[in-house]
Amino acid sequence: MSLEIRLADDARCPCLSGETYGACCGRFHSGAAQAPTAETLMRSRYSAFAVGDAEYLLRTWHPSTRPAALDLDPDQRWLRLDILHRTGGSLLESAGTVEFVAHYRYGRDRGSLHEHSRFVREHGRWLYVDALG
Repeated sequence: MSLEIRLADDARCPCLSGETYGACCGRFHSGAAQAPTAETLMRSRYSAFAVGDAEYLLRTWHPSTRPAALDLDPDQRWLRLDILHRTGGSLLESAGTVEFVAHYRYGRDRGSLHEHSRFVREHGRWLYVDALG
């Protein structure tokens, strides 16, 4: 069972960009804007996990790898995002990768997810494809 957390527009964005949620990832989650780069999409997807927005995650997942449904665990709390490296994914490119570490708490345990994600831009929209092996 997933639980969506509503953040105020003036709250700090979970992606830790330094911007407010409304000026950063919130505008992408609401559909008011499209992420302009692969890294921006990655940050907005992390924030979607943090606030429990499964609909946004599915909407920004490439159809070739997207699951039919996504059930987020309300007991998992995402704490911090560290971007380690990126290749491509700029305004003028159609593919890119972002390597990151996302830190979380699950009950009393803490952990991290280290992933090297692949993104493509199709019809002007960046989409998450998969994690590179």
